[in-house]
Amino acid sequence: MTRDSREPRRRPTLPLPRGDISHHVIDTLRGATATPGIGSLPRTTDPYGDDLQLALYVLYEMHYQGFTGVRDDLEWDADLLALRGQLEARFHHALRADVPSQADADAALAPLLLEPVGHDESSVTHFLQRDGTAEQLREYAALRSLYHLKEADPHAWVIPRLRGRAKAGMVAVEFDEFGAGRPENIHAQLFADLMTDLGLEPGYGHYTDVAPAQALATVNVMSLFGLHRVLRGALVGHFAAVEVTSSPGSRRLAAALRRTGAGAAATHFYDEHVEADAVHEQVVRREVVAGLLSDEPELAPDVAHGVDATVFLEERLARRLLGAWRNGLSALRTPLDPAPARPTPRHTTASAPRGWAPGPAGRNS
Repeated sequence: MTRDSREPRRRPTLPLPRGDISHHVIDTLRGATATPGIGSLPRTTDPYGDDLQLALYVLYEMHYQGFTGVRDDLEWDADLLALRGQLEARFHHALRADVPSQADADAALAPLLLEPVGHDESSVTHFLQRDGTAEQLREYAALRSLYHLKEADPHAWVIPRLRGRAKAGMVAVEFDEFGAGRPENIHAQLFADLMTDLGLEPGYGHYTDVAPAQALATVNVMSLFGLHRVLRGALVGHFAAVEVTSSPGSRRLAAALRRTGAGAAATHFYDEHVEADAVHEQVVRREVVAGLLSDEPELAPDVAHGVDATVFLEERLARRLLGAWRNGLSALRTPLDPAPARPTPRHTTASAPRGWAPGPAGRNS
């Protein structure tokens, strides 16, 4: 019997450790060690480094899908939560120090509302639209899968912490993200379809081991903001930054996928976001952000912090990706396996299977 592609997928496996902290966390979750053992974090621990970001990512994942072979009750293990608190404090303290403090949420969002004139050399989506290869688009999709296969989940944690306009607006946007009642239209499922179209493994968390710390940090910051009620303003700011930038970025990515010969399922994900997120951006700014600040004006600096922290971490990831790609290198910790060959139709008049499209291999000369 062929498994339905929309059946729930198995849980991810634990990733490989990248240092003492992540080694301790992963061994503890496997049951190989007793929980205590780290104590205070060394002062030399890099808040943006692979070891801390992977350990934090793994601990956060216990609140999402968990891992194969890991007991569910460890989600609330007191010692692991205490360690997570140390990791969060180190990460967030670094963000507070590195991201300029603003008091005005609208001022933080204003630069994101302006589209650059011409080609933006610092933008990943601009690069992929004009110069990106099919393989670079596959790498980008593999990295973004750590977010998009849980799309909308971290932001849903803020719903019970809002009220009135802000809550109504948030739920309206999340309803669309979760498929408006149709499981095949859940945005996470649409991204899984995109991955399949690009010859990637669509399993949740499958590409954790190849994701550099810069990519893990962009996912961890959502969980950091989402799991703490005191940071509800920052989560709304993060959500606003994502929605404001999504539509134009999605338009560029759809164009890049078409240029490199991707199929219909791949382009559909970004085509959907061009239209949907243009609407979402208005709802988020006018109802969610404005509604929250109408009720709790003292949270304006937190909203601005959520916006600015999101931009800061995305810029760090962009420098990693573009620095590698412009030098002809993989941006991943380990390069992907080559994409499987697309099927060649026997007759040119035959209808193409779903997800297939003729076109160039996508590599630029």
